[in-house]
Amino acid sequence: MSSVDALAKSFYGSHSGILGVDEKSMLEILVKWQPEHLSTFRNETSCIFLKDERFQFEIWEEILLKFLKREFMRFKDAVVQWTMHPWERDARMARKALKRGSQAYGLLIELACTRSSDELLGARRAYQSLYSESIEEDVACRVEGIQRQFLVALVSSYRYEGSRKNDAAIESDAQKLNKAVRNGDKTMLIKDEEIVRILTTRSKPHLKEVFKCYYYDFDRDIVEDLGEESGLKDTIYCLCAPQVYFSKILDSAMKANATKNEQEALTRVIVTRTDVDMKDIAEEYNKQYGTPLAKKIEDVAIGNYKDFLVTLVQRALAK
Repeated sequence: MSSVDALAKSFYGSHSGILGVDEKSMLEILVKWQPEHLSTFRNETSCIFLKDERFQFEIWEEILLKFLKREFMRFKDAVVQWTMHPWERDARMARKALKRGSQAYGLLIELACTRSSDELLGARRAYQSLYSESIEEDVACRVEGIQRQFLVALVSSYRYEGSRKNDAAIESDAQKLNKAVRNGDKTMLIKDEEIVRILTTRSKPHLKEVFKCYYYDFDRDIVEDLGEESGLKDTIYCLCAPQVYFSKILDSAMKANATKNEQEALTRVIVTRTDVDMKDIAEEYNKQYGTPLAKKIEDVAIGNYKDFLVTLVQRALAK
């Protein structure tokens, strides 16, 4: 196989998609090429380069060029996130979410509710080190509207993580939640003092029992009673059923019409959950959507980016 054929294959790969890139092979070829070799490559790979009709020189196919830039960037981001200290990674994610505004505030809920108390504390320390301000004050300054109080309380929390339960407190919290949901304005529930107190301070085992009690007492799932309040729903899933939450996030990330925020979640979830609960997430994803998670990633991602994510998922499943 000629070096031109080898490099063309590295771009198109042997699987089925563009960017089946073996970076080592590609670099070994490229660094040895002289200008005439590059010219031959451009002329003999019409699948990558087009001939300019007016001046007869080779130009990148525009769609492919944009595609390659995006995929190289996604692979770079995945590697950078994987090698970061978890505290730094979470702090940087929180900062990005705050800069992007309300459409990214769900990430703050995810970080605050799916991490342990010590992990969240570590992220808060990293945030101070990186940005010379606390995440609490940054959330308070940047977030506007009815979500501010709730989000500040979430990122400030340090929950009890023991197994002790108080049946009287569980029953009381279930009753107070029902009263708030039943009597409150459905569009303003995220500001209700009792809802904020219970969801931002109680331990995860306690909340699981509260929601069970709520169902037994009122014959309804609290998530159903929250109406269209997605922030509170995501909080409950992140605290008590993270595998369900992450399965939904992954499904949204791999849809053809996914937004930029949704697409970025694919890297984020795989990288941050591989050594935590990826096996549970993969099993839940298969249960909900009827497709193995690794297979779905293979279908929608390509190149080293695809291989990196699939390898992490398979590593988690092998444990």
